[in-house]
Amino acid sequence: MAPNMNQDISTSLNTAMTDVADKIEAEINKHLQIEQPEDSVISEPKLIQAMRHGSLNGGKRLRPFLLMQAANLFCVSEASALRAATALEMIHCYSLIHDDLPAMDDDDLRRGQPTVHKAYDEATAILAGDALLTMAFELSSHEETHANPAIRCEWVAALAKAAGPHGMVGGQMIDLEAEETTLDLSGITRLQRLKTGCLIEVACQGGAILGQASKAQRDALRGYAHDLGLAFQIADDLLDVESTEEETGKKVGKDADRGKETFVSLLGVDRAKAQAALLAEQAVDHLSDFDHKADLLREVAQFIVNRRS
Repeated sequence: MAPNMNQDISTSLNTAMTDVADKIEAEINKHLQIEQPEDSVISEPKLIQAMRHGSLNGGKRLRPFLLMQAANLFCVSEASALRAATALEMIHCYSLIHDDLPAMDDDDLRRGQPTVHKAYDEATAILAGDALLTMAFELSSHEETHANPAIRCEWVAALAKAAGPHGMVGGQMIDLEAEETTLDLSGITRLQRLKTGCLIEVACQGGAILGQASKAQRDALRGYAHDLGLAFQIADDLLDVESTEEETGKKVGKDADRGKETFVSLLGVDRAKAQAALLAEQAVDHLSDFDHKADLLREVAQFIVNRRS
């Protein structure tokens, strides 16, 4: 199901994001078909059902959108970009499943539905996340992702680094420790750069890798992704303060309840909004050497800071 976009989003961006979201849903659905092997004595279908529950539940599909738009800059085939984007989204979904667990953020609601450990159980949720993570690399390493094995290897390495201890997982560890430690603005920035920013960066870099972009082009997309990722997280922190559970599809006010520092708690609402807007403008500036093909990447930077979910 396509996401419900913010009413302020342009028609062109709304159409493009909805189109990508629909294609990603179809790809995930294709790879997560429920089958019971004739020789099976265990319940694999339960695992697949849990994987589907955690990945076919809507959402903006922002990271796949960024990857496919970046790939479009370099005339990468849609089939190749879509496969890499699906792998990236599987990793994002795995991270949400694990992030919702009682040992992590302990959330009962995700995108308006019970989280996987609530719909099933904790052990199944852990395995569903593990399976999505490993399936992402299965998809990425297949020749359908790119005909050149060296390009596939480069993409797999970039994806693994972004998702691992020096990327998303490392940021999650800092986030857990933040409940017992007071972080300053530099600490919060590093936390979010790893936890949120690394997957956003690899989304943009993924398109460049598949398209064999030049160093200058990759650096431009890296700068764009860096500023976009921070703007995204500030907007997320603002939603946690200003939005409702009905709008976001998840519990709000969690960080304040746990006494965790955020961009908003350190900067205040007004300064946080101003900083997010500035970062969005800076992100767009990084795209100055790209032509009209980058227009949707420019638009999504504004969408990021104005969204309501």
